[in-house]
Amino acid sequence: MFYHGFVLGLLVDTQNDYQVKSNRESGYGRYDVILEPHRNTDPAVIMEFKVFAPDEGEKTLEDTVKRALQQIETKKYDTDLLARGIPKERILKYGFAFQGKTCLIRKG
Repeated sequence: MFYHGFVLGLLVDTQNDYQVKSNRESGYGRYDVILEPHRNTDPAVIMEFKVFAPDEGEKTLEDTVKRALQQIETKKYDTDLLARGIPKERILKYGFAFQGKTCLIRKG
């Protein structure tokens, strides 16, 4: 997906503090991007990307971003981070919804 690669390119400067992981298995599926901190005292970040899909009943980008955040929860993408000892309250979850050049981002 174009958006996935674009966002990964933006994250290059995070390499000193984070390991950028993409499309790996965790929990019950494959997440889009995880920023795994080198230090357990820093927050981790899970990002899930979705393209607006009216054929799946979505009426707005808000519906799409909710679907992304719900997938993070239902697929338990935080499993590996929790196993590494990162507390749940230090795992930030973001849903990205795209429609053409429009993007909506929400924190879960």
